[in-house]
Amino acid sequence: MKHARTGLVAALALCVGLCGCGLKSGSPLVDDVSPGSVGQGEPLKGASLTVTSKNFSENIVLGQMVGLLFKAAGAEVLDRTNLPGSISAREAIVGGDADAMYEYTGTAWITYQGNAEPIADPQEQWRAVRDADLKNGVTWLPQSTLNNTYALAVSKENNAKYGLKTLSDVAALAKKDPSAVTICVENEFASRDDGLPGMEKAYGMKVPAANIRKMDAGIIYTQVSKSDACLLGEVFTTDGRIKAMDLDVLADDRRFFPNYNAAPELHSATVEKWPAITELLDPVSAKLTTAVAQELNAKVDVDGEDPHEVAKDWLVAEGFIKEG
Repeated sequence: MKHARTGLVAALALCVGLCGCGLKSGSPLVDDVSPGSVGQGEPLKGASLTVTSKNFSENIVLGQMVGLLFKAAGAEVLDRTNLPGSISAREAIVGGDADAMYEYTGTAWITYQGNAEPIADPQEQWRAVRDADLKNGVTWLPQSTLNNTYALAVSKENNAKYGLKTLSDVAALAKKDPSAVTICVENEFASRDDGLPGMEKAYGMKVPAANIRKMDAGIIYTQVSKSDACLLGEVFTTDGRIKAMDLDVLADDRRFFPNYNAAPELHSATVEKWPAITELLDPVSAKLTTAVAQELNAKVDVDGEDPHEVAKDWLVAEGFIKEG
């Protein structure tokens, strides 16, 4: 699971090995980059900073962006992205073994800070996460609108028959024609309160058990796109395969699923020492949308490009940094 709401015991055990004695892996960023619209005057010159990330494509790309921005602004940067699981990266930030990463507000609110109920308003959730984490020595910068949360998707071809736009539309279809609503989901999503059962309750729908097919996440996209096995499938809203496989994402019009907006999460002592970091990251976060994430993720997961190069190409194209 990208948001790591399950399996925390195993993740914590793993983190003892990775974080308890300090991070041991990593390599210096050697890119020849310079300031563009941000980083003028190299305000981080003299800084030695470490960036980290979790081990899925989107978060690696975001972590590489942070590292490249720091590098262009004059810092020496150690790349410790691609850590296994959320807890490893989180503990690296808390403990000061890493200085910065992009984290998700829903993950922090639910997984790290132990809250059972998400906050519906994205900005209110970000503020609550920011305020609660100050005591942990963690500083959150303003969030992006990139929201990597759960959704249901349908192929455009199949949706031509039904015209589904929202989850309320699915509920209406399930009531009118129960046999039409078939859903492919991961095993955990099929049983969790913040997954399919909770969604059904929130929308007043009941999908017959025979119409719920459980499978690995990667197979869901193919089944929804290329077969009649599933009218609908569980997806992540920023997944690059949504666009590549021509899927329609249905709006969560009752705002059931938690917000997972990406925002920079930093070791507080680092921000105090190098306050210019905010000026580097705020403009980038403002440009990061769910649609942008879909495009960047597709370059990695569909086209097979390197996350580092995807991050650098986007930063250069947006004018944030220059290459060479």
